[in-house]
Amino acid sequence: MFSTRNSYADRLNEQDGAHFGSPPTPDSLSAISPLLRVRPELQEVCRFTSQWKTVHEAESPGWAQFHIVTKGSCCLELQGGKCFQLEAGNLLLLPHGDAHVVRSNRRGRSTGVPIQLECNDAITIKTNTDDESDTELICGRLHFEEVPTSLVIAALPKMMLLSLGTEQLLGHLRILVQMIDEELEAARPGAAAVATDLASALFVIMLRTHFEQAESASDLIRLLATRASARAVNAMLNDPAHGWTLEELAAESHVSRATLVRTFQKAAGMAPLAFLTELRLGLARQSLTATNAPLMKVAMAVGYDSESAFARAFRRRFGISPGKLRGIHQKRAD
Repeated sequence: MFSTRNSYADRLNEQDGAHFGSPPTPDSLSAISPLLRVRPELQEVCRFTSQWKTVHEAESPGWAQFHIVTKGSCCLELQGGKCFQLEAGNLLLLPHGDAHVVRSNRRGRSTGVPIQLECNDAITIKTNTDDESDTELICGRLHFEEVPTSLVIAALPKMMLLSLGTEQLLGHLRILVQMIDEELEAARPGAAAVATDLASALFVIMLRTHFEQAESASDLIRLLATRASARAVNAMLNDPAHGWTLEELAAESHVSRATLVRTFQKAAGMAPLAFLTELRLGLARQSLTATNAPLMKVAMAVGYDSESAFARAFRRRFGISPGKLRGIHQKRAD
């Protein structure tokens, strides 16, 4: 392992242009927020009446899709037929960009009035009525910009549904949604830029709420939701190639070694250094599929001083060699 404290981003910067944020902070969500940097795209405002349906194809890796219901109600169907009822005030996020259909509550043989596209100066308007609408939504997607983000996003459920009607979400979320809606409706100069920045803040607040409400979170979410382990995980993410010792991670976490081990065992069922190995190989796997960095650079970026040692560890963990995995993804891309 390398002990030079150059960041993971520095080692792969030439290949993927990743940039990391500030050092760890006591607040676990703030600590990982640099790794959750997103670029929102507000795609359309939907205004529908009667019977309607819109199909949303699966997004490529690194993209999530979201819908904000500002009026009325509708249904969202995932592949496999599972349907979720959405009401005004609901915010729905599909962190993995899964294919889905959004439709009216009424179903039948008819597809309803044809949907047309209109434009104002800020956004595309998708509508099937010239009169008052029954249902309105703001639809868009998020691009996760940092390479390690997939480790966090992979820990999220397939769907996150939050309601502005709950007491916990009344405040900032409601204000943000209202401001986004008003900016897009008025279409004043700069409206798209303002609405996009507001959507980015909205996403972070959604994650914070999810962390606070999740009762059966994944290993990573539980680690990030606990202050001591969040500090350790953030240190690992910022410099996975460093030859971390248990003593150093405990110092980063401001707790004793025994306390840190107990925290990791309780949240993830493994010791901190075992989790570090998982993290390193997960980062390497992401790099192999998302960048063209040479295998040796990928290995060095996550702390392996030889390509052969990296390949053995990778094959032992994932059942496939690094080169073969990259080849499979390159063929799919072609």
